[in-house]
Amino acid sequence: METHFKKIIEAIGEDVNREGLKDTPKRAAKSFEFLTHGYHQSVKEIVNNALFTTDNDEMIIVKNIELYSLCEHHLLPFIGKCHVAYIPQGKIIGLSKIARLVDMFARRLQVQEKLNKQIAEVVMEVTGASGVGVIIEANHLCMMMRGVEKQNSLMTTSVMLGGFRKDTRTRAEFLSLVNKNT
Repeated sequence: METHFKKIIEAIGEDVNREGLKDTPKRAAKSFEFLTHGYHQSVKEIVNNALFTTDNDEMIIVKNIELYSLCEHHLLPFIGKCHVAYIPQGKIIGLSKIARLVDMFARRLQVQEKLNKQIAEVVMEVTGASGVGVIIEANHLCMMMRGVEKQNSLMTTSVMLGGFRKDTRTRAEFLSLVNKNT
């Protein structure tokens, strides 16, 4: 990867031997590896048996999970927050595991719509929940730094599965709690 970054820097007309760029190909390769480390993680490894028996069947929400991803079309970042809710059906998952699952999928080349669906489906699969809702709100640098250059645009996507899709009251409760400021 380092060799390819060197070629890219040269292709834009820069001198890779000048002081500020000497180690840039190596740093860029390490950075890109970190930004895409989700390819080297698995759901099983992340969940790591952190599922616990419960008799709770009320909605559980984790709000404002920060996420950082790279747009698969331009390799530019999109940055935002994710809200995940599920209704347990005998099992709950360790709280940090939800954020780690969000990160695993976000740290891959993505489009927000696919990322949203991947998170919802894996939470449903792992927990056996009767319903899952996921909302992502993100700013896309591919739209802010290039192209249309709209600085204040925010993309919002949602995926509702099971009870969140079938029951309008469940969906409304989720949306109400996500939009609550406290």
